[in-house]
Amino acid sequence: MSSVLVAFATKYGSTREVAEAVGDVLSRHGHRVEVLPAKDVRDVTGYEAVILGSALYYFMLHSDAKRFLARHRKTLASTPVALFALGPFHDTPEEMASARGPVDKYVAKADWLTPASVAIFGGRHEPSALRFPDNNPAMANMPPSDARDWDAIRKWADELPAALSLTSS
Repeated sequence: MSSVLVAFATKYGSTREVAEAVGDVLSRHGHRVEVLPAKDVRDVTGYEAVILGSALYYFMLHSDAKRFLARHRKTLASTPVALFALGPFHDTPEEMASARGPVDKYVAKADWLTPASVAIFGGRHEPSALRFPDNNPAMANMPPSDARDWDAIRKWADELPAALSLTSS
């Protein structure tokens, strides 16, 4: 049975919910899974694979995700890694492509990081939950939306054991 860490970086909780769903799928595949906030992870040794989820804010990875990757760089360079990010408020090809760019750019700059799988999913926007500086008029006046495609998320998670070369019991 493989031990898998699903770490997440979130501001409002949407990425945590997706990380939990990914963890549930991997558990059903027979893996031991821990789902933890990226900022709370002190050591990644002992995991056969690491999955990192990040919210995208203003086309950038969440700062907790970037710090997680920097802090665990040495171990992650030799550990199977998968990445997912949430960002677009609408599930359109244009928004998905624009969200994919920052993730691909970050991975390209981190020459030590070779993710086995990278996925972009729609995000959730709840104007009433926004705090400074996100509660600016442009964001606060947008209608609520939830572009998370739970079927696509579960399908991606179903493919992770093969992509990460995990063995189950």
